[in-house]
Amino acid sequence: GSDDDRGPRRGVSRVLLYIGRFAVILIGYVAAALAASGFLHLLLLGSAGFPPDEAHAVVMGSLFFSIPFTALFIGYFAFLPSVAAILIGEIFGQRNWLFHALAGAAVGLAVVVLFWQSAIWPDSSYQTGIEPAYSTSRFVGMIIGSGIVGGLAYWLCAGRFAGNWRSAGEPGNSISSGPSGS
Repeated sequence: GSDDDRGPRRGVSRVLLYIGRFAVILIGYVAAALAASGFLHLLLLGSAGFPPDEAHAVVMGSLFFSIPFTALFIGYFAFLPSVAAILIGEIFGQRNWLFHALAGAAVGLAVVVLFWQSAIWPDSSYQTGIEPAYSTSRFVGMIIGSGIVGGLAYWLCAGRFAGNWRSAGEPGNSISSGPSGS
């Protein structure tokens, strides 16, 4: 066919490419929220000190209920900072695992800042004299650590292919992961 025949097909394939990339990003975000939730559960259940005979039941219960349930909250609270990190990664084609780990840490820090400024966590220290749990260094470290784990999970699913949508579909270019930073 002529060049006129290829134009509409290339436009449709670009739209399908964008839809496919969005689906991969969405899957990566879900994986990141689940990984961050799993990491928080490892930290909290590991410090709870369950006896070995009870630990299996607690771990299995958290695996099927608590981890996915907590991932919903993580996905909710981390959504806006994550959108910014994902957009930066996609626009600049950041495929390096370190970028995504540091972006996850930044998202975790942004979530902590949102907790500090949120009205849903009132400052109860004036009533009890006890520092709120969300302002302790342990809480901050756990959230930033779970952000790093979430960023790495996102990189495994979607981040290794960041920015491919710009050059894919052009004549002579194929979809490849390029340098993945591994």
